[in-house]
Amino acid sequence: MTKKSSTARRPTDSQRSVVFRGDGEPRTPRDVIRMLVEFEERYGIETDRYSLGGTLGKLEEKFASTLGKEGAAFVPTGTLANHLAIRKHCGLNPRVVLQEQSHLFNDTGDCVSRLSGISLIPLAKGRPYYTLEELKAAVDLSNKGRVANPIGAVMIESPVRRQRGQVAPFEVMEETTAYCREQGIPTHLDGARLYMMSAATGVKPREYADKFDTVYVSLYKYLGSTFGAILAGPSDFIDDLYHDRRMFGGGLASVYMQASLALIGSEGFEERFNDAMEKATDLFPRISDLDGIEVGKFKHGSNIFPAELGSGVDIERFTSALQRHWVFVYDEGDPKRFHLTVNTTLLRQSNDEILEAFKAALRESR
Repeated sequence: MTKKSSTARRPTDSQRSVVFRGDGEPRTPRDVIRMLVEFEERYGIETDRYSLGGTLGKLEEKFASTLGKEGAAFVPTGTLANHLAIRKHCGLNPRVVLQEQSHLFNDTGDCVSRLSGISLIPLAKGRPYYTLEELKAAVDLSNKGRVANPIGAVMIESPVRRQRGQVAPFEVMEETTAYCREQGIPTHLDGARLYMMSAATGVKPREYADKFDTVYVSLYKYLGSTFGAILAGPSDFIDDLYHDRRMFGGGLASVYMQASLALIGSEGFEERFNDAMEKATDLFPRISDLDGIEVGKFKHGSNIFPAELGSGVDIERFTSALQRHWVFVYDEGDPKRFHLTVNTTLLRQSNDEILEAFKAALRESR
């Protein structure tokens, strides 16, 4: 089999690549194999048995501690992590409140309704979060219907990927979860990109997790695993969860490689991502000072920033010119608008180097 040749540069072609797309660093299969070998040489890898024990157990212990929960369980996908959390929280009250823009409502084929008989109550249509008043109205309607049908769980997804990574304000989460505790309603945080949110707002991941009964965090979006999720919560919630996980086909025979990759990726990740966001805070206003481009931001924070090119700047020539400096932005089908996603690749070049790349690209694209 011969390799295809191409003159176009790819993000994985250089360790200098700054890639303004995705939450994690692009990796090749060779990179993944190398990381596993390095982890085995440094720490050793212990096999698990049907997703129990071994190196995976160490990963679960680490995340339980980091998130301030009594226990944590590996789940193959975020979809299943959210499903299992909602299913167990709801019990005999099969209704859950969530955002209309959430992944669970839009992108899972109504799995919670079809497989577990739980009704989804979507709020905040077209918006990243719902207000306490909206939640109270939904709870009141459920409680006071002709047949009482109480809410079994409340879920918040944040950041919301369908809303360009916009976050629910921390004060909204505080008042929402406090109200739920008063009402005896369990709460779940879809925090797949929890560390993105934390870096954008300055609120620590554990501070977010403390507000909720359970929280899910992705292992593959930015921590280097090729799949997987962590679901953390009280010990009486987590201890027997492996039965439900296996019932849904999620008791994989062994996942020690995924656990090893996530352990490597989580080492110092919070600090590195915070550094990347600090660099972006300095860099993007400097880019906006250039003639021909403006970088904005979302009101309540995100690691995604909207950008717009001025008149006379050709976006295809602009993106191609940036690649010659190992900086990658992507044409999203709009001749003027695109988005810059901050991740740890931003640490690979200095802000001065990246700024010079944007200057050159603007010159060459007119």
